[in-house]
Amino acid sequence: MEQRKVLVAGGNLLQAHTWKGMLETSGIEVELRGEALMGGVGELPVDMQNVELWVADCQCDQAQQMLAAMHVERPQWQCLQCHEYNEASFELCWNCSAERCETHQ
Repeated sequence: MEQRKVLVAGGNLLQAHTWKGMLETSGIEVELRGEALMGGVGELPVDMQNVELWVADCQCDQAQQMLAAMHVERPQWQCLQCHEYNEASFELCWNCSAERCETHQ
């Protein structure tokens, strides 16, 4: 099975669908995850209320370039080691120096 990466994660479902459609019209296969959990806003923990765009690892660079061309600001990412939030441009956690890891199988 091909590895996939989180391209963008955030709480704006309309924006996620817009980006998904734009990427798909350019031939990039996109999977939208977390949409069903948006109905739990206010009852679920905040970190579970994200919608995420996932793309194949081999298409991630192309997808990032397309979003960058649209001036899409990447949201913060959460460290898997210490759970601290980091700016999108950081490749290492500012708190514990763990490497950024958003790859899931």
